Amino acid sequence: MKKVKAWLLAARLRTLPLSVSGILVGTAMAKEAGYTNTGVFILAILTTIAYQITSNFANDYGDGVRGTDDATRIGPKRALQSGILSRQSLKKGILVSILVSIVLSCLLIYSAFESNWLYIILFFLLGLCSIWAAIRYTMGSSPYGYQGLGDLFVFLFFGIVAVVGSFFIHTKYVDLLTVLPAVAIGLLCVGVLNLNNLRDVNSDRLHGKNTLVVKMGFATGKIYHAFLLIIAFLCLVTFGILANLKLLTLIFLLPFVIVFSHLRRVIFTQNPENLDSELKKLALCTFFIALSFYISINYFS
Repeated sequence: MKKVKAWLLAARLRTLPLSVSGILVGTAMAKEAGYTNTGVFILAILTTIAYQITSNFANDYGDGVRGTDDATRIGPKRALQSGILSRQSLKKGILVSILVSIVLSCLLIYSAFESNWLYIILFFLLGLCSIWAAIRYTMGSSPYGYQGLGDLFVFLFFGIVAVVGSFFIHTKYVDLLTVLPAVAIGLLCVGVLNLNNLRDVNSDRLHGKNTLVVKMGFATGKIYHAFLLIIAFLCLVTFGILANLKLLTLIFLLPFVIVFSHLRRVIFTQNPENLDSELKKLALCTFFIALSFYISINYFS
């Protein structure tokens, strides 16, 4: 049981709902357009979760090896830092998770495209890029998470790729209208990462993890946080107008009441340690925005 708990800790289960948000939004828009494939939807969810777990294992290992997750770090314990998993065990876990991700990616791609080799090759390469991005966030000789590029990769993979990609695997075409929800989800996910970086700004600076918050400073990082959340809200409002959605369909905007309450707290917080409780709030709000988008688009539009 201790081993199981150790791996569940390393998997960071609380991050998994956030990871599937883009899939929910892209699938909702595909279903609205008349394309439904339950098998593809389930495989897309499982594949995304596998990518996220791979990323979490790699992040635990990379930060643990570099000492970033030492006693000064705020937030939940990390598996390697706390000693409940060894470096060797975590390495094996990363390799197994990569293998599972590849297998699920192949099943998803085959289910979606069957014999269309152009799309198969394209999405297989995209899958490999996703796995690479999951690993290289904190691992390797020059991890991009330590160079202030984490925000860009989260925006691309959690937002654009997840939403537009999941729409495409159902419909086999791209609708420019999907870009607005994709940008919104991407910015909200970046907001979660930025909040994590705001919380850890002091320990990250101490260990040479040059996130955007470390580069711009805590005060400017809070303004950046406001920009991310407000633009995400405006993108979804604009989408609702352009898509001529009914008023009832816009229930997916309701979680923003909590999001803006969260933003107010962030803006007036002076101590980074006090932001830890806000992480779960924003991550769950993002998931519920995506879930309510899925429900409202399919049942109230």
